[in-house]
Amino acid sequence: SGKEDYVARLAKIEGQVRGLRKMIEDDRWCPDIVTQVASVTRALQEVSVGLLNDHIHCCVLDAVRRSDSDGDAALEEVASTIRQVMKL
Repeated sequence: SGKEDYVARLAKIEGQVRGLRKMIEDDRWCPDIVTQVASVTRALQEVSVGLLNDHIHCCVLDAVRRSDSDGDAALEEVASTIRQVMKL
């Protein structure tokens, strides 16, 4: 994955969200809308997981290689991000 992949995924998600708005405007059946909301939510979660994975394999790994203190700070940052996301 890379920047272009994330941009493409987010463009697809943006289209899904526009579709959701249209479904609501058209008074579509609520369970169908909820199913589509769940799909968008999963797609966003996949983007988040990918970004965090990339961050760990690039930035965190570099920090760990630089020094113990940089590594500890980078790992704490990741843990903090995970805590924040899990509060959702």
